[in-house]
Amino acid sequence: MAHSYFLPLFISLIVISSVSANFQRDVEITWGDGRGQITNNGELLTLSLDKSSGSGFQSKNEYLFGKIDMQMKLVPGNSAGTVTTLYLKSPGTTWDEIDFEFLGNLSGDPYTLHTNVYTQGKGDKEQQFKLWFDPTADFHTYTILWNPQRIIFTVDGTPIREFKNMESVGTLFPKNQPMRMYSSLWNADDWATRGGLVKTDWSKAPFTASYRGFNQEACVWSNGKSSCPNGSGQGPTGSWLSQELDSTAQERMRWVQKNYMIYNYCTDTKRFPQGLPKECFAA
Repeated sequence: MAHSYFLPLFISLIVISSVSANFQRDVEITWGDGRGQITNNGELLTLSLDKSSGSGFQSKNEYLFGKIDMQMKLVPGNSAGTVTTLYLKSPGTTWDEIDFEFLGNLSGDPYTLHTNVYTQGKGDKEQQFKLWFDPTADFHTYTILWNPQRIIFTVDGTPIREFKNMESVGTLFPKNQPMRMYSSLWNADDWATRGGLVKTDWSKAPFTASYRGFNQEACVWSNGKSSCPNGSGQGPTGSWLSQELDSTAQERMRWVQKNYMIYNYCTDTKRFPQGLPKECFAA
């Protein structure tokens, strides 16, 4: 039976963490030379960016399927040229990856939320959105749900994108490589804002993004084994490993895509002159 992955909008605007996250326990700051900080007894993490460097962190655990929630408050004001990320990624040259990338913009202009899926080092599956709220004014919850059948991207409980397992039509799907959760804040003014036309205003530095409420419901991969029986099938809560979008959630996702999607690789015929990818036509 399908499990609903939808929260009504009035509920989704209220951001509540289901568990008490502890960044000191769950993640490690991996770069930035002190620009990443964990405070409030492990409940708050901040990343900063200045002209010398950005910063980043990663989960201590690796996952082979999971539901990852993170509350984030993005760089306020003139964030042009900056990129804040939240993603899952495996190591190596034929890596798997599931991306949220938040591309900064001039003051008063909305962020661009960029999503992508890579399998065995191959991506080209971008969808981009504008958000229906100011992501710098308060914390909002961004979720990646990854199970053997699908990947669902959600914002405050509202699904914005579903990437189904379409191996039946020859589309690669990430299902064999364990991934860590990563996040970073860095300068990409060669491409991030209007294709690189707008550069970072370093007089506004340091730029800061804030994190709280990290929740991991996942099959943890350790020493070549999964914490889930038989590697899948039953997770710590069970439901997310078979979760799908019910009709209400699908309707809500269509609403988001109709009103806030600004790029979809499945409609970019100029990019794919030989024909759109097969998964774009699969049910």
